[in-house]
Amino acid sequence: MTISVITPSFQQGRFIERTIWSVLNQKKNSIDYDIEYFVIDGGSTDETLAILEKYERSLTWISEPDDGQSHAVNKGLAMSTGEIIAWINSDDIYYSHAFAQVVSFFERNPEARAVYGQADWISETDSAISAYPTRAWNYEELKKECYLCQPAVFFRRSMVERFGDLETRLHYCMDYELWLRYGRMVQFSYLPTKLAGSRIYATNKTFGCRVAAHREANHMLKAQLGYSTRHWIFEYSRLQLISDSSLEETDVVFVAKLLILSVRNCWKFNRNALIVVILKVIINRMQAKRLKKNLQSNHTVENLAMESILLEEDVH
Repeated sequence: MTISVITPSFQQGRFIERTIWSVLNQKKNSIDYDIEYFVIDGGSTDETLAILEKYERSLTWISEPDDGQSHAVNKGLAMSTGEIIAWINSDDIYYSHAFAQVVSFFERNPEARAVYGQADWISETDSAISAYPTRAWNYEELKKECYLCQPAVFFRRSMVERFGDLETRLHYCMDYELWLRYGRMVQFSYLPTKLAGSRIYATNKTFGCRVAAHREANHMLKAQLGYSTRHWIFEYSRLQLISDSSLEETDVVFVAKLLILSVRNCWKFNRNALIVVILKVIINRMQAKRLKKNLQSNHTVENLAMESILLEEDVH
């Protein structure tokens, strides 16, 4: 059995070597499987290319302008030949023995089409910040929230052949769209063990562009399902207001503005979610007050990131 691993890359020289090492390190346990590794770089001008040249005997890489992350992954998919597909961004890492556990699962369950495991949010120094909120497979719940951590997902090539590759028009939620598209046709299997670390930091693509990411997710869900869900509408509304306001979430004026913005977004994405989203606004204020009281005053980048994660988890 061969695992094809694809890493889309652009200007991640400070992290990509750790990503590469986490992939190549899986070969230590590769008694029953082979690994082919492709790094598809979008024309980086930092130290990325020097690092790729350092490992070019162990992986295949190209560096040229592309149309974004989805396009890069699709280029890697077209180059690959393995039965099992995985992709990991150039700032994330696999944990040791991840591939061995995945291969063992697929061998024991030949009918399985896709499997995902648990993961951690990790810091810039690779330390675990918090467990990623993964849960057992439920497609209806997946519509409400993306609880699959992208680097901890592995699927058979037949999934790409039957249901297609990544949607290149998406730049933030391309993985979520793929899980929804695949999950509508095939049940994913859940492996309750940690397989990967997903890095969160101030300039991270998704964390640093949360308003744009949530806007795209709402539009994607409306296109996929015919409506967006209350979680995504509420979070989009909250983040829109946070990005344009100096008010704290506990302020009455903030809550009033959030109510107005939430109503507008419900009207656009899902009118049936209006009452529930209004309730979430009220709950959000109570949770924000509790977090403000309990969180320590030492607001490092990691703590600020965790505040956001905790608040979003609390209001689901």
